[in-house]
Amino acid sequence: MTNSFKDKLGQGGFGVVYKGKLNDCPVAVKILSRSKGNGEEFINEVASITRTSHVNVVTLLGFCFEGGEKALIYEFMSNGSLDKFIYDKGSETNVYLSWDNLHQIAKGIACGLEYLHKGCTTRILHFDIKPHNILLDDNFCPKISDFGLAKLCLRKESIISMSDARGTMGYAAPELWNRNFGGVSYKSDVYSYGMMLLEMVGGRKNINPDASRTSELYFPHWVYSRLELGSDLRPDGIMDTEEDEIARRMIIVGLWCIQTFPNDRPTMSKVIEMLEVSMNSLKIPPKPLLSSPIRSVPESPKS
Repeated sequence: MTNSFKDKLGQGGFGVVYKGKLNDCPVAVKILSRSKGNGEEFINEVASITRTSHVNVVTLLGFCFEGGEKALIYEFMSNGSLDKFIYDKGSETNVYLSWDNLHQIAKGIACGLEYLHKGCTTRILHFDIKPHNILLDDNFCPKISDFGLAKLCLRKESIISMSDARGTMGYAAPELWNRNFGGVSYKSDVYSYGMMLLEMVGGRKNINPDASRTSELYFPHWVYSRLELGSDLRPDGIMDTEEDEIARRMIIVGLWCIQTFPNDRPTMSKVIEMLEVSMNSLKIPPKPLLSSPIRSVPESPKS
């Protein structure tokens, strides 16, 4: 199936992903590390994704659990993950995503998250939404992947109990590392989505440890000040009026999503609506009160 594991697509803490073939169709085979705990991430992934069926959620074609070996077989996404298109554009690919592409991708991810939160019989909280976990097919249709940190809960449960913090540095919501900010819920995914949206517009990670000035260290604060001043949101690129409107819309929605307290964040249904309404209908959100912790939450593996 994997041609002796010759074509490696990626590697992370949870395992290695190879390109393979199943019935002459290309697939992605994720081989999970044998050393990783008691297989919780494998069980999470299978239990979560087998309950889904949505155009913006990656399709699990099969899995194998034999002895200590664990493997997941997914549909193959020819354009890889979103991160390579928004960081250091052009370094890994010659394809540049237009602002309309980015807007459509943002809406697609929002639709996928809305489905996970309210479209399934059992609500699925992903807990690791980030560009690396968004895969793109031939037509750049986005698909949410990597459910290793996901948690299932009843739809009527608004707040869930968790014994451990989970997520990736820069994307984990404040309540995941300090319960004083509020309870953990689907709004934690909304926060991660908002951070990703800001990165899609800014073309950089939301925390820049190499920034020359403290004000540039945390991207949401930097972009909020530019939004207030009406300054260019992408000083490194020339944008026409329509592109500037798309960028500002995505920034405003992103800033609403990363509000410090969960109750101040919109639902994903509201996010979809905000991404489609006229700019005049969008209100500027309050400035985020704090930056994401740099070392408080263990970074999840990039698998």
